[in-house]
Amino acid sequence: MAEFVPYLIVCPLVFIAGFVDAVAGGGGLISLPAYLISGIPVHMAIGTNKLSSGMGTALATFRYARSGYVPWKLAAFCAVCALIGSACGAELALLIGDGVFKIIMLVILPLVALYVLRGKALASDTEKEPLCAWKTTAISMAVALIVGAYDGFYGPGTGTFLILLLTGLSHLCLAEANGIAKVINLSTNIAALTVYLFNGKVIFPLGLTAGCFSIAGNYIGTRFFAKGGAKSVKPIILIVLAIFFIKVLTEVLQ
Repeated sequence: MAEFVPYLIVCPLVFIAGFVDAVAGGGGLISLPAYLISGIPVHMAIGTNKLSSGMGTALATFRYARSGYVPWKLAAFCAVCALIGSACGAELALLIGDGVFKIIMLVILPLVALYVLRGKALASDTEKEPLCAWKTTAISMAVALIVGAYDGFYGPGTGTFLILLLTGLSHLCLAEANGIAKVINLSTNIAALTVYLFNGKVIFPLGLTAGCFSIAGNYIGTRFFAKGGAKSVKPIILIVLAIFFIKVLTEVLQ
């Protein structure tokens, strides 16, 4: 019976994570802690989480693409940068701990929350003038590389950070930012998962089972977004950031 306990803890939470991730990103804030709560070692938890979340993200990416939310030329450039950044981040995660990074996040997260509260992030399409094509591409590629490295190294909040940065810095509309964020996130999951697979840090039975729950959550989440769920993105992101901050603070104080 004991071997089924991780399934009972992880699978329901991964379903919720998939829903949140499809709408506003940040599903890893729920799914990775789920693996850790179930008693799985950190690197094994991160690797297995990449498998399950990658399955859900693949479904969400397909549905966003089919809905016309993914500008493929820009997404392709971002995907390449995300693959490189994520692979490097995953290799780094296997070499060092994340204590210093968590302290940095305690400074960054309140600033991100303040940015969202002030209304400059996730605004309507008319609030930010589109940038010229080369600026949008350059900024988006830099975002994909940096956030990709973070996702490979640790992961939670990746989708949220991508949406915030792509709307705030690249001046993309929310729908396109969400679509490109899914492509980037799928790329980072693939790259990081490959590294963890080669190092034997993935529990396949649990990861594949949880992945089915992630797919279900992402499916419902993409339908929610398509029906106007984008209006609820800001409060969801603020809640996610608050959860992440509390989680990181608790870990640092332990």
